Amino acid sequence: MSTAGIVLEVLSNVFLVVGLLFVFLGMLGLVRLPDVYNRLHTTTKIGTLGAFGVMLSILMKVGFSPIGVKAITVGMFLLLTAPIAAHMISRAAHRHGVGLCDESVIDEYGKVNTLKKNE
Repeated sequence: MSTAGIVLEVLSNVFLVVGLLFVFLGMLGLVRLPDVYNRLHTTTKIGTLGAFGVMLSILMKVGFSPIGVKAITVGMFLLLTAPIAAHMISRAAHRHGVGLCDESVIDEYGKVNTLKKNE
């Protein structure tokens, strides 16, 4: 195995481990955080980054084969759609009256909605 192949294999393993660590932390946040808004935040940010790391690792392992192209396509799809989906879910939750946890200090989105309703 050439030096470039070894470096690529090590980088692929690093991306895989880091991606899996981020996925684990995202799922831990899903269980541990108090309300829907905090849970959405952690699963969107950390879960998406972790899944993209795993997909990048797959691309590095198999190259630009059909599986590698599918992996990077899935990764890009996650990067583009997860933040939008989380925003829409949190907006719908807020509009339906899902409250913040007791430790939340400020609700900026609630202030904007109150101002629009009063106008």
